[in-house]
Amino acid sequence: AGRARRRADASRTLYCWDVRSAREYEAGHRDGFGSAPGGQLVQETDVFAAVRGARIVLADDDGTRAPITAHWLAQMGWEVAWIDDPAPAARCVAGPWHGAQPVAPAVERIAPAELAALQTDGGVLLIDLARSAAHVAAHIPGAWWALRTQLPRLLDELPARSHIVLTCETGALAGFAAADLARLTDTPVRALEGGNAGWQADARALEAGAQRLASPRIDRYRRPYEGADNAREAMQAYLEWEYGLVAQLGRDATHGFKVLAAS
Repeated sequence: AGRARRRADASRTLYCWDVRSAREYEAGHRDGFGSAPGGQLVQETDVFAAVRGARIVLADDDGTRAPITAHWLAQMGWEVAWIDDPAPAARCVAGPWHGAQPVAPAVERIAPAELAALQTDGGVLLIDLARSAAHVAAHIPGAWWALRTQLPRLLDELPARSHIVLTCETGALAGFAAADLARLTDTPVRALEGGNAGWQADARALEAGAQRLASPRIDRYRRPYEGADNAREAMQAYLEWEYGLVAQLGRDATHGFKVLAAS
């Protein structure tokens, strides 16, 4: 009943997450709940709850993981609740989670084989809108990487072209970007059907590396401990920051976090 009331409140965003493992979730989960294992949810609220001030409702099947996760989220300032009764079998569904998707715009698509032919003839500008880490790991040969938000500015900076093709991991984001970009240029703009995954499924080659980066890699915060090439000073600075968190909490009277003691 509480979740129904929260869903009915159109003035607030509501996230409903199942905090069990992905394997447990796929075996059967409460209808209307996405998959967000508790530890990941607490550490990556920016991924699972991007709307600040949203409400969160959690579910599990053992009465333990949801309240523990809720406790930590509450300490972080989230308005959170959990369901403490098992879902009836009639309300459970199986399979992986697929988040709600907006309606895709009507844009012209191009098949991998046609893109390959255009690349052979020359004159095509291929722009990859995938995550920068994914692009560096593997991308279509000749692709430039760019942030979608910077495309209007980059049009005059990238090489001349007779065709523009946009791609991403699955082709979904490329479709939205193609609709936006088509309004800004007279050059034909198309989205790659299936994106980079479709290109790879067509048994076509990929290349790796950080070449042709049209945008700075600011799409994801890189933690100091990621990668093996980090300077010793950066690692030491991160450790000192982490060790000093308790003292920061003591100086900050607005955070609302309270360390609980065993009773």
